[in-house]
Amino acid sequence: MLQTFKNAWRIPDLRKKMLFTIFIVIIYRLGAQIPVPYVNLDLLAKAFEGSGNFFAYINILSGDAFSHATLFALSVSPYITAQIIMQLLSIAIPALERISKDGEEGRRKINQITRYVTVGIGLVTALGYYLYLKNNNVINVPSGTPSWFVAIVVVGCYVAGSALIMWIAERINERGIGNGISVILFANILSSLPGFLVSLFQTMFNGTASGAIYAVVVIIVGLALLAFIVFMSESERRLPVQYAKKVVGRKMYGGQSTNLPIKINMSGVMPIIFANSILSLPSTIAALFAQPAEGSFWDNFLNFFSYQSWFYIVINVILIIAFSYFYIAISFNPVEVSNNLKKNGGFILGIRPGRPTADYIKKVLNKIILIGAIMLCVVAVLPLILSKFSASSTASLAFGGSSIIIVVGVAIELARAVEAEMTMRHYKGFLE
Repeated sequence: MLQTFKNAWRIPDLRKKMLFTIFIVIIYRLGAQIPVPYVNLDLLAKAFEGSGNFFAYINILSGDAFSHATLFALSVSPYITAQIIMQLLSIAIPALERISKDGEEGRRKINQITRYVTVGIGLVTALGYYLYLKNNNVINVPSGTPSWFVAIVVVGCYVAGSALIMWIAERINERGIGNGISVILFANILSSLPGFLVSLFQTMFNGTASGAIYAVVVIIVGLALLAFIVFMSESERRLPVQYAKKVVGRKMYGGQSTNLPIKINMSGVMPIIFANSILSLPSTIAALFAQPAEGSFWDNFLNFFSYQSWFYIVINVILIIAFSYFYIAISFNPVEVSNNLKKNGGFILGIRPGRPTADYIKKVLNKIILIGAIMLCVVAVLPLILSKFSASSTASLAFGGSSIIIVVGVAIELARAVEAEMTMRHYKGFLE
């Protein structure tokens, strides 16, 4: 992978794209440090300590911008949510489905609608975040300034920040390397890595044997998870496909053998995000209101849904498996794949074209989804179990598995994007 980027750097066009991507990421990280007016950062830091709800996970994806209430606090969450909603609606609404299949013009219209949806979701999220800040007495209202004006300024800054992030991501798509959202998430997660390593080494050298053992276990488990995720990302089931021969004029076409690759982890990190979103909903909603008294019913109820409880771990496994099947059901259509094979004269060896092929693909897919879902459960649950034995259970450790999946997936995606650009230019250096 490193050799691939080294060879790509020698090509002027690719070097410009890589430099542009790095420049945009630097601009984004600078924007993530710009404070929003009327927010008391000292009080916010105290309010955010020990946060066990979904805010902690958003903070990781935003590169700590969420916990500091900066301009880019909402990060790419509104844009990702808007894309998921449009993907679901394109399947549920026939009119949107026709637009999405209308070539380049259809994609342009879908992208335009996605932008509007992003701004709408950003507005709703910004309002919720403002209520969270207000309920924790983090908002400073100067004397003589109307509270509604402060609300408009704070909410407006966050909505503008989410729209600007969307624009930045699209610029990377057009003039940079890789997917803009993925690159921003990659940079945000890596920005949190130094702080986590510092706290880990402080635990290792705190003078106690238990701290040193715990830090070593975390490092070993982290490296093992990294290798496991790379293996999981690259694993696939290949169905042998044969294309029939046909004669056109004096030439013969087809007759070659190939395969239909089905990845073990087709859904990526989405099932983990969906599961965490559902489980953290009670504590996230509770964060918008006054904190319940310690030992009360609602306090125990919220602790029950905290990521430090065993109930969270068990239900998390169930939801990850369920959402793995759900996500593949809306994103992969075996009937459409079967029809495409049939139109191009292809068939899976030993399986008749048409309906039998679709049933066979569905049967194989159900088995693969289960294997991939179990792998995702291992990645998501192992850090959660490990965090239960930590003296200071941090969200960076609890949600570390899903973060590693994103980092590994984006790294592999960037390497493939660079190789594709090099192949288009007939450059053979990366094969040496």
